[in-house]
Amino acid sequence: MDTNLEKYARLIVKTGLNLQPMQILVIFSPIECAQFTRLVAQTAYQEGAKDVIIQWQDELFSKIRFLHAPEEVFLHFPAWQKKFYLSYAHQGAAFLSISASDPELMKEINPEKIITAQKTRAVALQEYRERLMSNRNTWCVVSIPTVSWAKKVFPDLNNEDAVTKLWDAIFRTVRVDTENPEDAWDEHKANIKRRLSVLNSLSLKSLHYKNSLGTDLKIKLPENHLWLGGSETTPTGIEFIANMPTEEVFTLPDKTGASGTVVSSRPLNYNGNLIEDFSLQFEEGRIIQYSAKKGYETLKHLIETDEGSHYLGEVALVPYDSPISNSEILFFNTLFDENASCHLAIGKAYPVCLENGDNLSKEELESFGANDSLVHVDFMIGTSDLKISGITTEGKAIAIFSDGNFAF
Repeated sequence: MDTNLEKYARLIVKTGLNLQPMQILVIFSPIECAQFTRLVAQTAYQEGAKDVIIQWQDELFSKIRFLHAPEEVFLHFPAWQKKFYLSYAHQGAAFLSISASDPELMKEINPEKIITAQKTRAVALQEYRERLMSNRNTWCVVSIPTVSWAKKVFPDLNNEDAVTKLWDAIFRTVRVDTENPEDAWDEHKANIKRRLSVLNSLSLKSLHYKNSLGTDLKIKLPENHLWLGGSETTPTGIEFIANMPTEEVFTLPDKTGASGTVVSSRPLNYNGNLIEDFSLQFEEGRIIQYSAKKGYETLKHLIETDEGSHYLGEVALVPYDSPISNSEILFFNTLFDENASCHLAIGKAYPVCLENGDNLSKEELESFGANDSLVHVDFMIGTSDLKISGITTEGKAIAIFSDGNFAF
């Protein structure tokens, strides 16, 4: 375990963040993950970090606050916190987020209060978020087990065994179980780049999704879209991995180009609430109708965050026959579940998925069909029988997915 923890910490610093000499690292970490977070910080210093700043997060206190604080509290975001994010972003800091929350911790909380807090935060941190989505700062999201999360994934095991089993699963998905994880990631990135090369050469103008769950959705793609995946690159040429693990290739849809119905294939953990068995109906890109067997109010508040949250911002392809999917583990954590399944995202599009998109103004991005929103939330739609067909700009029909996997 100690060896794997050290390998994982080094992988995050060297490959995930690709931390540069004398660069500042900012870590957002649950307090339950303190031991591993300190190991990452120590590794960063050993690799030449100028400084490491840790912002601890306490989801149990957050629940107490949501239960007892007056609603007006969630309408204000402290100026000092906004300054914290932006000051380090402007200094070129790298940002690491450790995602390890209890999937149902907030089920007793009024979803409207949580959405209000999130919207307030999103408005205040809009510049920071846009810097990360444009890759102006290197960033990475990883995860490690907590007891509450592990017990949700493996409810039949005792606490210790559940945590151990979740550690094993995480080590496999991020390739820490290999002799040299950094070499394994180099090979993985190369494989994804080969698939990207094919997709970017096709000049697709639309995709059509169909499966037995009821998904029948057509999505138009902008003329100058780019498929990305595996690794990201800053404007200065620094390569990094935004999500570990990652199995997806992704691009952005034309904001007004989605029509039809899409049905979820896995639960969505959103703000400590699970949304299950939900479907969305689109017309001219906009969500016009939706339903959910569980978590309807949470879904409703997500979609109604702003005008942009009624539209899609990402199209991502993940083969059903992939490492995380083949583990047959439902993680209840989007970082993992989105890499086991084709998915879409409600909300803001990544500017870097357009040619020269990171240099375009907000108005220019909109003119090219890129959606803008305060949120960006992935939800899973992949199944073993998913079929995706594409139409090229020349009108040629091409099979993209067959029986849940790439057709090429």
